[in-house]
Amino acid sequence: MAAKRIIPCLDVKDARVVKGINFKGLRDMGHPAEMGVRYGLEGADELVFLDIVASEEGRTTREAWVSEVAGTLSIPFTVGGGVASVEGIRRLLRAGADKVALNTAAVADPGLVTEAAAAFGRQCVVVAVDVARDPKLGWRVFVKGGNVPTERDAASWLRELEDRGAGEILLTSIDRDGTELGFDLDILDTANGLSIPVIASGGAGTREHFLEAFRHGAEGALAATLFHEERLRISELKTYLAQEGIEVRP
Repeated sequence: MAAKRIIPCLDVKDARVVKGINFKGLRDMGHPAEMGVRYGLEGADELVFLDIVASEEGRTTREAWVSEVAGTLSIPFTVGGGVASVEGIRRLLRAGADKVALNTAAVADPGLVTEAAAAFGRQCVVVAVDVARDPKLGWRVFVKGGNVPTERDAASWLRELEDRGAGEILLTSIDRDGTELGFDLDILDTANGLSIPVIASGGAGTREHFLEAFRHGAEGALAATLFHEERLRISELKTYLAQEGIEVRP
């Protein structure tokens, strides 16, 4: 079994890292490349950079800061935000990203996932799925930075993405995002039957929350505020997880 991954998430707006609660009330946290270097030194396994306003502004992620990050990082990183074509994915991979995350465009055109996997290999294709609890659907899929609801339910959408060639799912609970109440274990249980890795996102507040996520099938766990504010060190988290029987990278 592959070692579990600890993945800081850096939400980017106007080439600055920001963070809020439930995707709202954004505050400046720092520069993407500088924060990336810090996390590499602290033992992060990977990083995820999400340009959170690219879809709303009708553009793709800007390549300039992606190239700057690639020039400083020694660990893999994923980039997402407004990517809507195979050519857009190609540009970000050429700029230095190891993986590219689709979200809004994948919902609008699921065939893009299949095309991307065929063009670059499924290992390069991450699909970010933002969900919120819904009495009708169980979990409703949202797009455009978590602001716009769709008619898709998360369970069927996850299965379709697996079939279409997604290499990994970044599964974010909007209800838990920034709350530090813990990952939504129910949605992780729903995704547990997939054969591709699922990265838990939204709600990390303690080291125990990471342990819970891994015990509910997540292959990676993502957090932002907790790491940005240095309230939980990645080295300390990995030591704790190893003591609890979770295999992690040194």
